[in-house]
Amino acid sequence: MTGHGYALRPDTETVTLLGARVTLVDPAALLAAATAGPVALLADATFPDPVRRVRFTVRVEAGEHRFDASVRAGVPATAVGLLALGLAGPAGMLLAQRLAAADPRADRVAAAAGRVAAGASRRLGFRPPAPAAPPPDAAGATVLDRARELGLRPEISHHAEPGGRLVTVRGATPSADVIPGHLTAMVALVLQAVRELAGDTPEPAVLRGRAYTLGVRPEPDATPPGSAAVTLDQVGGLDEVVARFREIAVSFRHPQVMARWGARRPQGILMYGPPGTGKTMLARALANEIGADFREIRTPEILDKYLGGSERNIKQIFREARGYRQPTVMLFDEFDSIISYAGAGGDAASQAVNAVAGIFKQEMNTLIEENPDVIVVATTNFPHRVDASLTRSGRFDVKLAIPAPDESGRAEIIAKMVRELIDRHERPGFRMFADDVDPRGLAALTAGLTGADLREVLRRVQLAKAMREATEGAPAGPISQDDLRDAIAGLRLG
Repeated sequence: MTGHGYALRPDTETVTLLGARVTLVDPAALLAAATAGPVALLADATFPDPVRRVRFTVRVEAGEHRFDASVRAGVPATAVGLLALGLAGPAGMLLAQRLAAADPRADRVAAAAGRVAAGASRRLGFRPPAPAAPPPDAAGATVLDRARELGLRPEISHHAEPGGRLVTVRGATPSADVIPGHLTAMVALVLQAVRELAGDTPEPAVLRGRAYTLGVRPEPDATPPGSAAVTLDQVGGLDEVVARFREIAVSFRHPQVMARWGARRPQGILMYGPPGTGKTMLARALANEIGADFREIRTPEILDKYLGGSERNIKQIFREARGYRQPTVMLFDEFDSIISYAGAGGDAASQAVNAVAGIFKQEMNTLIEENPDVIVVATTNFPHRVDASLTRSGRFDVKLAIPAPDESGRAEIIAKMVRELIDRHERPGFRMFADDVDPRGLAALTAGLTGADLREVLRRVQLAKAMREATEGAPAGPISQDDLRDAIAGLRLG
């Protein structure tokens, strides 16, 4: 699904490995995710008996992508004895099953015989025969050969366990050279181990018809978009603002470089523009980009109806900020409602507002001097209501206009929102959006709408589909371009 120029679904690649259908969902993103920590794969997959458990992870360590898998299978005790005879491959498994079926005591006899035979073999200098090479795949080359050709350096070991067998499979390649093909080759090695433990024949019958999906996807109950988990990558239509925020984040991630040059990082950011353009979301995204804590200060936390209360509140907020030991983004949302100061007005209310504005200026100066790890972000829909002395350079070094998105920006926002919903909610057997969804076409219909309006359009369509399915008891079908057009028209009508 390209979304008429926009990739709304992640890249997928489906291959047949040893009879199984394997789908890799955005393999490049999966390999990139391993840099942040081990990524578990095939955790919920089911495998043919007697395979009991498969653990498969990819992680980055010492500049390498390392693939580790373990495949455990429960087998009759007969096979434990047969291991000593070198007969624990498919043929040995079949012999063990037949012995156990013929006489329930045969497994104990065979196990004891295996131990005796093993001791005799050691004394006489015999060695068990090497296990047979894996059967070739459809291309005529073994999966092991393919892994070696890619430079994966595979290591495979077989171990006997009480009541079962364990096969471990490992591979590694420099992270600078890793490609999705390495992941595919490793999956093939894991499936080969499954096939051997299942006592398969040279034909891949035991895996034929089975399907496995590998990818990094958020859980259905993960933090919803637009919340504290938002990132700069999710921001659409504001490329220049995002680029500026990334620069600020870099300055906070490299304090030693800043100190060596005596460079002062920007600690005050003022964002202004119409409501619904994503100013609060941007502040949260900046905090996540830096890895900073996020503290939002709302108007009721400052303004107090009692004389002197507002001044005490603003002083306390900054007193706490000077003590923060972790990088922190402090957001003063709707800044104009906190300090609507234009230097005029002689009544008591105006004087109280002016006093809060004056204290804010003093506290900002002190904070910047005493705690370089705090960024103060102020947002307003009405910049003309905020006195210029409050937002001068040195207090607010960065001033950014956040306009309503143009048509290109709206198309990008719609594409990113749809992509988020697909990633979070689509599962095998459930398709949330139809292939005719066209972000460019929708952008042409939404002149004047903000990002908040576009999210509301999607919310209405999602609710309508869910209600239809709940009341009719039948699948409602994916969201189409017509559904979205109707929701846009409904939003404009109110």
